[in-house]
Amino acid sequence: MTALDDTLAALAEPTRRRVVDLLRMRPHSAGELAKAARVSAPLMSRHLRVLRTHGLVEESHDDPADTRVRVYRLRRAPFSELRGWLEEVESFWSDQLGAFRDHVEKTRKGKRI
Repeated sequence: MTALDDTLAALAEPTRRRVVDLLRMRPHSAGELAKAARVSAPLMSRHLRVLRTHGLVEESHDDPADTRVRVYRLRRAPFSELRGWLEEVESFWSDQLGAFRDHVEKTRKGKRI
């Protein structure tokens, strides 16, 4: 499995995509994410484990006085790789549509003559 496969697998689940959307705004604690996504703390923990294991998020302890509170942030690298792949796919389709447009224009011109 490639890193891109890991990213896509992690993002296949709607709650995990919701977590990514929330983390795009700012870092959040697991409790904040669970509340915002309307899921239980244990379920959010499982979702965060998947996102962490697949490299999409990282955790830290922002409050040295309370190491129980973990704060989650997005990691840039997996999303950069995903964006690159999507740009390649988009380029392919743009090339295909351009070739089709050229073909249609040539066909139209051929029928007019």
